[in-house]
Amino acid sequence: MRRVCVFCGSSPGRDARYAAAAADLARGLVARDLGVVFGGGSVGLMGVLADHVLAGGGRLTGVIPHGLAARELAHRGVSDMRVVPTMHARKALMAELADAFVALPGGIGTLEELFEVVTWAQLGIHRKPVGVLNVAGYYDPLVALLDHAVTEGFVSDARIVLVDAEPERLLDRLASHDPPPRPAWLAPEEA
Repeated sequence: MRRVCVFCGSSPGRDARYAAAAADLARGLVARDLGVVFGGGSVGLMGVLADHVLAGGGRLTGVIPHGLAARELAHRGVSDMRVVPTMHARKALMAELADAFVALPGGIGTLEELFEVVTWAQLGIHRKPVGVLNVAGYYDPLVALLDHAVTEGFVSDARIVLVDAEPERLLDRLASHDPPPRPAWLAPEEA
């Protein structure tokens, strides 16, 4: 694991613990010499994460669509900023650059990014670990929904998403992740 993609809100949320967790995660990533890939924004939890990675001397890659960069939402302190044409291109490049994924609290965009990489993992398109940092129980309803989906036979194993409330413990779990074997039906060029 060399680089971790962090999905997070462009808002700080209402609870100060969300920003504190973003800062803690950033410090943990820098301490482990892990590069960080993020949505490129300067606002909300994205800005907190970026500011703390940069303050710690860490490696940071931002990926932002042209439309958001043009509205001056791109973080000006990030030297490796990739400006892409669309949101689809953003997600594809973030996934390509990362060896693992972590979702901090966030809104619809964060959830959509999280579920796309979880879907790809379930389909065997990638074998990278996916985790959520469950700050102040933010993801408790999502964990319950995944458990319900398993009970109802729509998801085979909710453990495809690693869930932890502590950044360091979550990073340890991502680092020790043992991916499932690649499905036989997946063509070699898709692996």
